[in-house]
Amino acid sequence: MANQGLLKELIQSLCCLPGVGPKSAQRMAFHLLLRNREGARQLGRLLEKAVAEIGYCRDCRTLTEAEICEVCANPLRENDTLCIVESAADVWVVDQATTFKGKYFVLHGRLSPLDGIGPDQLGFDLLEQRMASGTLKEIILATNSTVEGQATAHFIGEVAAKHGIQATRIAHGVPMGGELEFIDSGTLSAAFNGRREL
Repeated sequence: MANQGLLKELIQSLCCLPGVGPKSAQRMAFHLLLRNREGARQLGRLLEKAVAEIGYCRDCRTLTEAEICEVCANPLRENDTLCIVESAADVWVVDQATTFKGKYFVLHGRLSPLDGIGPDQLGFDLLEQRMASGTLKEIILATNSTVEGQATAHFIGEVAAKHGIQATRIAHGVPMGGELEFIDSGTLSAAFNGRREL
């Protein structure tokens, strides 16, 4: 009976992961217990170590084991261009998919007054200090194309303008390989409004 309680607790704990429902959590738990106990032990050790040792970069607020992350500490990265993203995961995505050589700033969310998330919760004081330092020439707003993401980008763009910094927004629209008949009207509208000369 105690074992069943522990198994149930494990399954419920796995449900905390994004996109993992009860059925997926159950499959994971049984897989780890029946087929890969050593993998489960390793996962447990690494999770414990990661939670204890990984924190936030002092400069950009991404996840790191050191006080300053590898990107911020890299002297070859450009100091005058700052890409602003909503999450630490976005830093990984942008860095792997692009040739961006500047630095990052992670908001850890987006403005959402209804949820009580304002500038103070997103580290805007630190971001504005960086803007006021005089080293930035451009900020690239890479927030999501949700209403809150757009509002966040607009707010940051206005602050950047006050400091004489060029603010650009990543393009949104038709994905590579996408066919127009399958694109939703909002995405197609954004693509048309963001068109540029060939």
